Amino acid sequence: MHHDPANKPSTKTAPALLLALVLASCASAPLVDNKAPAPPAVSSAVEHDQRFADWVAAFSATARAAGITDATLQHAFDAVRFIPRAIEADKAQPEFTRTVWDYLDSAVSAQRINRGRDKLQQLRAQIEPIATQYGVPPEVLVAIWGMESSYGSFMGDIPTVDALTTLGFEGRREAWARSQLLAALRILQNGDITRAHMVGSWAGAMGQTQFLPTSYLAHAVDADGDGRRDIWGSLPDVMASTANFLVQSGWQPGQAWGTEVRLPSDFDYARADTELRQPTAAWAAAGVQTLDGTALPVFADGSILLPAGARGPAFLVGPNFRTILRYNNAPSYALAVHLLAQRFANGPTVQTAWPRDVPALTRAQLLALQTALNTNGFDSGTPDGMMGPATQRGIRRYQRSLGLPADGYPTLDLLQRLQ
Repeated sequence: MHHDPANKPSTKTAPALLLALVLASCASAPLVDNKAPAPPAVSSAVEHDQRFADWVAAFSATARAAGITDATLQHAFDAVRFIPRAIEADKAQPEFTRTVWDYLDSAVSAQRINRGRDKLQQLRAQIEPIATQYGVPPEVLVAIWGMESSYGSFMGDIPTVDALTTLGFEGRREAWARSQLLAALRILQNGDITRAHMVGSWAGAMGQTQFLPTSYLAHAVDADGDGRRDIWGSLPDVMASTANFLVQSGWQPGQAWGTEVRLPSDFDYARADTELRQPTAAWAAAGVQTLDGTALPVFADGSILLPAGARGPAFLVGPNFRTILRYNNAPSYALAVHLLAQRFANGPTVQTAWPRDVPALTRAQLLALQTALNTNGFDSGTPDGMMGPATQRGIRRYQRSLGLPADGYPTLDLLQRLQ
């Protein structure tokens, strides 16, 4: 994740400050004719601060009932601030979606590969024993570390308590934010980290591999034995926590993530769906082959991934690919982690050319495509300008009706045909 370091949080909400603001606003009220109605004494900023303080007080009561001590609540909320940037970031939907190759160009850049190789070499003595203990390759752990915080060089600068309090108060995702905030308070109460050092992204993800507080409580590990699970400052804790998360999410030690494959000319592209899983032997019987003719990795439940549609590269992926999706549910992210790890070990990059002449649809175009599919009887769910399984199914049905490869990939050509 990338963050804007120029964080300018707004007003504190300490009661004394609220009182001062109220008094100041009363003192500065203009003199008015007695017959005219008096203007409101409390400005909207002060009202906002009062509502924020009320929300914190109500949440504190809930947290207290859940076992959070008054000392922890005081430590967490005495100087809590409302962070406008968290709301802006949460609501901001990027106007343009990125193609998978554009994303991979930066995620698996030469610079990130070289830095990762250097880190693996320098820190092997610390990382190797942890990797061996959990059965997760050191390359995979370092790849996630590189993706999440550029190898620990930037993990976000927003106080986690402030970010989650802001999101909870704003209310769009209140239930989620409340559960994460309560988890954050438990972390403070356990003494794993101080409030000042508990920083991360605007969405509450923390530390060098960006754990949400609930994930931290479930999976963080004290690997250096100092009695604290420090994913901000202790590399052993960072690596062991990340490895533990993967193992608890279904990582299969010793198994490949997948491989780039060549599909037969008569392949039914509708079968390229991560929900459609079958043994490697069944894919091999259908004519799926590795690019270099070696044996396919053996999976009990492999699936075919076509991140750029029928014209782009194809991959046979297994459980360890899906495990990375538990970390971040975007196929392009999971692909980036595995390709980065593969490059660290001098493995291949993607061999098949990406269809770079196919532009990504903007959100507005995707919305128009979804609407047009629905209008023409190809149900794609509720139009929202975001690609999901329902949209993919709608596109496939439309492609089949035209006799095109049913890869479910959204293109400008399809939108123009529909319109």
